[in-house]
Amino acid sequence: MTHFNYKNYQGSVKVSIEDHCLHGKIEFISDLVNYEADTVEQLELEFRKAVDSYLETCEQVGIEPKKPFKGSFNIRIGQELHEKAAKRANDIGKSLNDYIKEIVKKDTESHV
Repeated sequence: MTHFNYKNYQGSVKVSIEDHCLHGKIEFISDLVNYEADTVEQLELEFRKAVDSYLETCEQVGIEPKKPFKGSFNIRIGQELHEKAAKRANDIGKSLNDYIKEIVKKDTESHV
């Protein structure tokens, strides 16, 4: 396991040789939420506490918590590659969105 999972959030697991501890952060959000512990079991507990605390703090201050994955993202690929991809999608009868989604799906599933 490379990440903890809790309430749709993922947390990293890292080792600090210098500090003789384990540490991590909630991944894939722009807010910085860290945690640390001496054992993996403690680290997972601290991760869960960090997620709960983050969600509670967001609620208290009246802001929407950041979500790790919204299901959409913007990419910058340059005008030439954009044009080639759009033309290829059109040639095979797909929208550019469906064409790119299919390519990403094939690649990510082949590396599981």
